Formats: sequence, structure tokens, C-alpha cells
Amino acid sequence: MEQVKTIAQEKGVAPTQLALAWLLAQGDDIVPIPGTKRRSYLEANVAAADVMVTQAEQERI
Repeated sequence: MEQVKTIAQEKGVAPTQLALAWLLAQGDDIVPIPGTKRRSYLEANVAAADVMVTQAEQERI
């Protein structure tokens, strides 16, 4: 978990956004379905699609 927090901070995103971005980077057959109760969380989840995760970052995670 610390590695996710560190990389997220380096990228200027929330750890949850990085986690979703990592899942999206795993392939076209992976579709994360995050739950949320607040619109602000939904917007942050959608913004995760714009977070690019490099191969090196994937390996660090």
C-alpha cells in the first residue's frame, strides 16, 4: 500500500485513482466497477481513466 501512496503522490493523484488506472492498464478484458456514494468520488473515479501508468510503475506496484 505504501508503494501505491508514494507513486500516487509522485503523479499528483489520489491512491484510489492510481489503483483504478493500474487496473485499466492490465488489459482490455479488465473492467473495474468501483462503488461510490458521492458524486465527487464518481468524478475522481472517471478521472482515473486519464492517469497513465508506466511499465516501471506497474512493476513497482
